[in-house]
Amino acid sequence: MNIVSLDNPQLDTAFNFIMYTNRNVFLTGKAGTGKTTFLHKIKQVSPKRMIVVAPTGVAAVNAGGVTIHSFFQLPFGPFIPVNDELSTNSSERSIQKFNRDKKNILRSLDLLVIDEISMVRADLLDGIDDVLRRYKDRDKPFGGVQLLMIGDIAQLAPVVKNDEWSILKQWYDSIYFFSSKALKQTDFISIELKHIYRQSDRIFIDLLNKVRDNNLDSDALEQLNERYDEEFSRNIPEGFIVLTTHNQQAQAINERKLKQINEKEIHFKASTEGDFPEYSYPTEYELTLKKGAQVMFVKNDNSGQKLFYNGKIGIIEKIQGGTIYVKCPGEEKSIAVDKVQWQNTKYIINEDTQEIQEEIAGTFTQYPLKLAWAITIHKSQGLTFDKAVIDANAAFAHGQVYVALSRCKTLEGLVLSSKISSKSIVRDPTVRSFLNNVDQNQPGEEDFEKSKYEYQKDLVFDLYDFSLERSQLWYLIKLYNENMGSLHTGLKENLDKMMSLNEELITISDKFKVQIIRHLEEEPDVEKNQQLNERIIKSGKYYEEKIASEFLKILESTIVESDNKSIKKNMDNALEKLEKFLSVKMACFKVCQNGFNVNSYLSARAKASIEKTPKKTLLNSEEAAPKNINHPELFVILKKWRLQKASELDTQAFGILHQKCLISIVNELPSNLTELKKIKGIGKQKLKAFGNEILEIIHLYCKEKNVKEDNFSDGENVKATSIADNDTGKKPALVNIALSFTSRGLT
Repeated sequence: MNIVSLDNPQLDTAFNFIMYTNRNVFLTGKAGTGKTTFLHKIKQVSPKRMIVVAPTGVAAVNAGGVTIHSFFQLPFGPFIPVNDELSTNSSERSIQKFNRDKKNILRSLDLLVIDEISMVRADLLDGIDDVLRRYKDRDKPFGGVQLLMIGDIAQLAPVVKNDEWSILKQWYDSIYFFSSKALKQTDFISIELKHIYRQSDRIFIDLLNKVRDNNLDSDALEQLNERYDEEFSRNIPEGFIVLTTHNQQAQAINERKLKQINEKEIHFKASTEGDFPEYSYPTEYELTLKKGAQVMFVKNDNSGQKLFYNGKIGIIEKIQGGTIYVKCPGEEKSIAVDKVQWQNTKYIINEDTQEIQEEIAGTFTQYPLKLAWAITIHKSQGLTFDKAVIDANAAFAHGQVYVALSRCKTLEGLVLSSKISSKSIVRDPTVRSFLNNVDQNQPGEEDFEKSKYEYQKDLVFDLYDFSLERSQLWYLIKLYNENMGSLHTGLKENLDKMMSLNEELITISDKFKVQIIRHLEEEPDVEKNQQLNERIIKSGKYYEEKIASEFLKILESTIVESDNKSIKKNMDNALEKLEKFLSVKMACFKVCQNGFNVNSYLSARAKASIEKTPKKTLLNSEEAAPKNINHPELFVILKKWRLQKASELDTQAFGILHQKCLISIVNELPSNLTELKKIKGIGKQKLKAFGNEILEIIHLYCKEKNVKEDNFSDGENVKATSIADNDTGKKPALVNIALSFTSRGLT
């Protein structure tokens, strides 16, 4: 499938790798090669669940995404690897508090697009890896999420302060994204776009390439400096914009030029709604304009008429009735400009479709204009100018001169206000080495076919992989063994049953994987392999039934009872995670009963990963009891009694009776004080304080449930205390317990 109408083999290659493989892709290319256009096309056609992020607010708005820091909630300081390697243990870092929607997006994400990757630091990319591992697969770089990184590292570099680099250089060999420890663990590919759309003049293109590649020889430098015109820069005509290295220079030029116009200043305030942070404003919140002012459009015309584009320059002809009329060089008619709206988006999960979708978080409404006698080189990135005056002699950062020069469409439209020296072309040798490697290692058709095969095979193998369930069960058993004194034995029995069942499924799956390899040798495309699909359909029904009728059935009957709230919480969370693993697995087997289709499989897996309701424990321990208890309803009643006594005496529940003591009472049903005293955990003081109430609860339960009480004796039975009152004249706790029988339908 071809994503563009033009014959562009690099774009086709990039598209195929994104659509049909899981390889991380760095898409690069010189200025004006269509990288941004490719991004918008991918957003339109890719079936993968994706989000778009960028390092700055303006870049995020232009890309239709969100900023890296806001989405991943990462701090702005350096991200330090743990023990010189990436941490896979989230407890070693301060954990961000994500809401349920954000967690669901992360859990179900297939593709992460990072625009303007040249400005992303290596440690920031590792911060993204840390978050994705936490919510996806902790054993895979970026949690197994595919990356599409778009940008030209020959352009503007990441910003790093000296004190930050003094820390980070202990772990990173450079600040650029390709030095990320997580990215180095992946076999990412680099694709360079060759065709330049912005410029068509071969002489100018060759000059730009030499600047970009730091190969500017004396002849080329002399040819470039022929565009120097000292007199021209002193009296710049209309239609030209000055590109400067520093913001103060650009601001001073714009203010001076505006004051020189003998017209009334008119102020236009923007309006914002919802969440639209100031750092993302695409133009000034308060525009100060005059008739005759030179302005630049800061947005493309989305009306369909394409009257203007981002970077187009013109002169304000008049301001009338809330409309600004801008006359552009070479055009007969002026453009009527009204206020337009920019949207700050956020990603949510659609409750009905369970798909990731964009939602408007806030809006910024203003005229799509700004004063344009001057602009900084940094802010010009991504813009295109017909005529520009370049003041780049004070260039101080990697890529600045190249960015400035490449904004121009033609060499004739470029004027230098100061000559460019070889010293002003700041190039990082690390970047040059990396780009040389990119150029020499472009992926071909064979690389694509191999990657596609490995991707499909990995997805099928993942379907029959029960290692996550095994690890989770080992963790649960470890928790139990470490805390068995606070947990009942029935829990261990259920864990052992599930482990045995999981090992059975692993044994079957390992044998089936051998058959998968054999079938793939005959037809490597899983979707086209009829024999393999027949086996997958048949096995899907078997596994789904096995998980639903056996595995989940045991899991649903597994209840954690413990007086230690921390232990109970850890066990419940681990069981809930196991339940989620199994639910995802079952959904995948179900969708594969129609045959294996990559997109259907990814969609089913993603949707099953979504937490549809707020987190809760598998079962409410106040309303349930472990399966190995003979009288579970009595156990629940005694637990309620224990909680009420603990509240009356202002103590912990286990201070009344320990969990194991309750279980022994329920299983043995002592009928008198002598038998109750034999229960481990019932001493003289507890017998005196609670013995009669416990026995009366047992007696009432046995009576209502028709349980035989042969052992009750008149000599050591419950004291002749009425249920209606006691020594203090108050109704005893047993009244409330007795009422619970009615609510449970026992009377």
